[in-house]
Amino acid sequence: MGKVLKIEKYKSSASTIVTIGTFDGVHVGHQKIINRLIALGEKEGLKSVILTFFPHPRMVLQKDSNIKLINTIDERSEILDSLGLDYLLIKKFTKDFSRLSAEEFVKQVLVDRLNAKKVIIGYDHRFGRNRNADINDLIKYGEAFGFEVEEISAKDINDVAVSSTKIRKALSEGNIQKANRYLGYPFMLTGTVIKGKGIGKQLDYPTANIGINEAYKLIPKQGSYVVKTTIGKDTVFGMMNIGMNPTVSGETESIEVHFFNFDSTIYGEKIQIDVLERIRDEQKFESVQALKDQLQKDKLFSLNFINNL
Repeated sequence: MGKVLKIEKYKSSASTIVTIGTFDGVHVGHQKIINRLIALGEKEGLKSVILTFFPHPRMVLQKDSNIKLINTIDERSEILDSLGLDYLLIKKFTKDFSRLSAEEFVKQVLVDRLNAKKVIIGYDHRFGRNRNADINDLIKYGEAFGFEVEEISAKDINDVAVSSTKIRKALSEGNIQKANRYLGYPFMLTGTVIKGKGIGKQLDYPTANIGINEAYKLIPKQGSYVVKTTIGKDTVFGMMNIGMNPTVSGETESIEVHFFNFDSTIYGEKIQIDVLERIRDEQKFESVQALKDQLQKDKLFSLNFINNL
């Protein structure tokens, strides 16, 4: 496991191999690039570094940007860290930072801070004030400051872009299997267990309401899903509903999970929910009993799915 740090806290004179990007989703396309970074670092005796930015530049530079991201910054950090990187460095993206010239960015960040000896970057990567510098400029700076530049192929860059787009589309359509295939791991929702209205309990399906603080987090299409989580040392399965609870006159979207074979109180705990399969769309039932009957069918569907994992 490597270290996740704000770039200002990074203090090392070790020579590094660096790639730069948002890496939202850390999907199979991203993983190919990251595996190359790590392998090259090991081969050439360089510490592997990913430099990522948060908030997303579009959140800062386009005030009306309602961009939705596949991962929160914490989720992204955890996944990147698990891949075997030496360092994941997070640079806070601000308007002031966006005004750095390309040369200032290279000198202050890549050279002085990171001691980069190799930079892996896409042919279409733009950087510096007004994003006016490209890979050719970076190669020139590399010659001046003593680092090599390796270009990520157009095909790999295209795979990354296509995968991210397809993952977002699949999630918004509720196609969780397709999203998970592109991600290479189950899509996750991370939040704190908060008090709900207790309606699930009245239906004999008590639920944990999940509060997600990050407004930029992409939430899948409303409906019911099979999920799993880890609570303490136990893997717990369940079924999750994302939606308005129309049968009981819900007014705001909620995320509620009914865990199977679990009855501990976990209010206030932060948990990660892995989304495994979609059960059905949200619907309004003509009676509470009809809803209970459907929940029983959903549970049977979920248990059957889990037994076949």
